[in-house]
Formats: sequence, C-alpha cells, structure tokens
Amino acid sequence: MTTFEIVLILVGSFFGGFVNAIAGGGGLVSLPVMLSVFPDAPLPSIFGTTKSAMVWGTAWAARSYAVHVSVSWRRLVPALVMAVSGGFIGAWLLTCFQSEWLRKVLPILLGCVFLYTLASRQFGREHSPTYPQKYETFLAGIIAFFLGVYDGFFGPGTGSFFVFFFVRFLGHDFLHASAAAKALNVATNAAAICVFTWSGDIWWVLVAPMAVVNIVGAGLGTAVAFRRGSGFVRNVFLVVIGALIFKTGIDAYF
Repeated sequence: MTTFEIVLILVGSFFGGFVNAIAGGGGLVSLPVMLSVFPDAPLPSIFGTTKSAMVWGTAWAARSYAVHVSVSWRRLVPALVMAVSGGFIGAWLLTCFQSEWLRKVLPILLGCVFLYTLASRQFGREHSPTYPQKYETFLAGIIAFFLGVYDGFFGPGTGSFFVFFFVRFLGHDFLHASAAAKALNVATNAAAICVFTWSGDIWWVLVAPMAVVNIVGAGLGTAVAFRRGSGFVRNVFLVVIGALIFKTGIDAYF
C-alpha cells in the first residue's frame, strides 16, 4: 500500500464512524474506500476487516448514547442475544450462499424506508413507546434476530434499518432508536467477526489504526447528535438512506 492509500483508508474509517454514530450507515463510507484500495480482494476479507474496525466506534457510540439517553437494558438484553444469534447464522450463510439476489432487492427496500420517513413529518420526533415492556421485548428480539442475519450475510444499512424499525414499530424517537441500534449493531458485528476470525478473513494489521480513527469519528458524531437532537438525526438518517439507495442501486443494476 502507498501512503496515500493508507491515509484514504483512515479518512474513510473516520467519516464512517462519524456517520454511523449519528444515523447508522457508516459502511456506506468505509466499505467503498476499502473496495477501491483492494479491488481484487475477497469480499469476506473486506467485510471482516471493516467490521472489526467499525465495531469499536459503534461500541463507543453505544456507550455515549447510554449515558445521555435513557435505555431500558432489561428490555434490550434479550434482543442483544437474538442479534448475536442472527449474526452468527448470517455470517455462516455468507460462506455457503451467494448474496447477489439481495443486491437487487435492497435498493427497493431502502426506497420504501426513505419515502415513509419523508412522508411522515413527525416520524421519530417524539418518544412514545407503543407496547408494554413484555411485548416490546418480544418484538425487539424478532427485529434483532432478522437484522442480525441480514448483517452477517450482507450488511449495508443495518444500523439504519435498526433505527427505522425501532421508530416505526416500537414508537421510539430517533435518539432512543439510535441508542438501541448502536448496542444491537455491536452484537451483530461481534458475532460476524467471530466467524470471519475463524475463517481467517480479517487483516488485523489494518484493524487497529482504522479502529482508533473510527472511535474518534464516532465520538464527534455522537456529540453532534446530542447537541442537535432527534430532528437533526432524522435529517441525517434521510441523507444516509438516500445515499444508500444511490450506491446500492448503482451496484445492483449498472
């Protein structure tokens, strides 16, 4: 690698952490950089290395959200377990099957998320949980499991999907949904990283420096999110989803 390529990877990891801490979707920044620097590398190596670095920034953001936003960990722990289970299954499926069909479907799903959020102006602005604790815990577990499978198998936009589903189906505002999303995203990534480590698909020499700058970016991103509030997070969420639609659409159909 050249010095320029190293700097490019670190800048991508920094901004990936920044975006991910606010609204999810940081992989939209870091993954294309890794793919451009290593165009011929196996995808599991790119995914495994990127996840191994970004999980640290996500964990830092989860910690920051837990300090500033009231999170019911009692409700979230079962979902964390389901997220880990789903992440293991998804990463294992990636070693057995092709994910090409999902590339075609993803832009359409993201388009639905974007239009729904855009049309509902009050969507995610107020925190008013829809269900009692028992039912919310159950629904959160279902969401966490299936998004865990998706994250291990494919991955782009997992954090944003977590935010959307927690706002849409559980009645959270964007700040509370982001807090839960960060913790669950750490769980799904950790499970996938275990599988990638077992298969030898992680370039550890890159993980440490990428993780450091990712944490710095995540710290800056959470500070901005807390200062600006749920409305700002909603707007960044729309920008991230729009960019994901463009990127995944290009990858799938052109």
